[in-house]
Amino acid sequence: MFKYLKNDLPSSIVVFFVALPLCLGIALASGAPLFSGLIAGIVGGIVVGALSGSQIGVSGPAAGLAAIVLTAIGTLGGFENFLLAVVLGGIIQIVFGILKAGIIGYYFPSSVIKGMLTGIGLIIILKQIPHFFGYDADPEGDFAFFQVDGENTFSEIFQTVNNISPGATVVAVLGLSILLLWDKVLSKKGKIFQLVQGPLVAVIVGILFYVFTKSNDMFSISSDHLVTVPIPEDASSFLAQFSFPNFGAIVNPQIWITAFTIALVASLETLLCVEATDKLDPAKRVTPTNRELLAQGTGNIISGMIGGLPITQVIVRSSANIQSGGKTKMSAIIHGFFLLISIILIPKLLNMIPLSVLAAILFIVGYKLAKPGLFIKMYQLGWKQFVPFTVTVLGIVFTDLLVGIGLGLSVGIVVILIKSYQNSHFLHIEDQSNGKHRIKMTFAEEVTFFNKGAILTELDSLPRDTDLELDVRKTRYLDNDIIEILEDFAFKAKERNIDIKLISERGVVENPGSFIEFFKLRPKTA
Repeated sequence: MFKYLKNDLPSSIVVFFVALPLCLGIALASGAPLFSGLIAGIVGGIVVGALSGSQIGVSGPAAGLAAIVLTAIGTLGGFENFLLAVVLGGIIQIVFGILKAGIIGYYFPSSVIKGMLTGIGLIIILKQIPHFFGYDADPEGDFAFFQVDGENTFSEIFQTVNNISPGATVVAVLGLSILLLWDKVLSKKGKIFQLVQGPLVAVIVGILFYVFTKSNDMFSISSDHLVTVPIPEDASSFLAQFSFPNFGAIVNPQIWITAFTIALVASLETLLCVEATDKLDPAKRVTPTNRELLAQGTGNIISGMIGGLPITQVIVRSSANIQSGGKTKMSAIIHGFFLLISIILIPKLLNMIPLSVLAAILFIVGYKLAKPGLFIKMYQLGWKQFVPFTVTVLGIVFTDLLVGIGLGLSVGIVVILIKSYQNSHFLHIEDQSNGKHRIKMTFAEEVTFFNKGAILTELDSLPRDTDLELDVRKTRYLDNDIIEILEDFAFKAKERNIDIKLISERGVVENPGSFIEFFKLRPKTA
């Protein structure tokens, strides 16, 4: 893990700056103590990061659970009772992992996962516009369309026009300029600019701007436009911020209902994020989903035991990690230690960071998730990919993450049912080994994303030094998800010394360079 520390350390700093306002904002949106969000971020980084099989995923408090937390704290009779539900929810997640429920994550079509990434990218940009201009009525981390401040995503932007803070706006523009200069120019000029990340420089400039404009009536930045980390007076007051679950309420059936709800929603969000993160991973690694549920469950038990919010793997932090060059889980772990050390040693310095600068950082994260070219690419793949993609994006923007995913998945299933049927004999495997491993896989006439999990498992289980024959001569319909799996597998096959022979109606191709290009040029069939 330490081999890539030169990549993981700079990346962890960026993830830290992304995670800090979100931890605090999600706690505020959830009606929970601010410190509970920081606890969840620390546990998600250090504990879940260490136990998880994901190399680039980052966990912490999730915006998708904010509404559930807000309701539960009120109905369960206090925060300590809610913490018990978090602990029990973690135990239920571990049971899910033992029962191997993680396979559910493989049954979400690629178009929906890409729609999820794009929708989150758009919602990050839309939600950060008010913060960029110094209008912070709605807390960071509130990603739902209908906000806790009574506005919605778009009405909040209209309200911003009459509530612009000159100082916050100027420093946000400065920060965004630094980020763009770093990303487009300086990062290519030398290793020092790769080691010292642009977000760190932008944050330092933001702190200096705040300090030097304190006495300026026009450009000074008030405290309500800054990060707000709780500042304890001494060690005892720091420890007093931790809360503990009320185990006496364990017989309350409402506690168990909330625990199961947390476990179910947190597991689903995590599995969706794992699928999306693996798709973004340049190395195309596959995260063991059952192990991820075990890691998340352990993290939620520990978080609930010491006063933290529920934890999931989070795409905003994970994508920031990937975009910043993170290679291994050390990035997630180090960012957790940064959170812990900073709130103990430098909370006053953290409280000098303008929220508008952090909004500029999140702008970049959001744009890289929702690049305009992706819409064109999805449109070119055909309506069977574009419609579920678009529905997912719109659903996330105008409702919330889980509802948007549900809408996209529903449309995706309808599209598949219209255009194809599921053939139970979708994959025939022959072991023709004679000294060296020789495997032949014959695809059936119809292969859809329903078959993704089984095919992925078969390909990942192939031993090293294998000759693999893929026979698609009888295949009339091959889903785009399966083509992407083959494309990713071809990338990893080189490292495992697996030779691929593709047999089609056009002949035999040895180690095809790109499955996507091959099937794009393949004659259309009914």
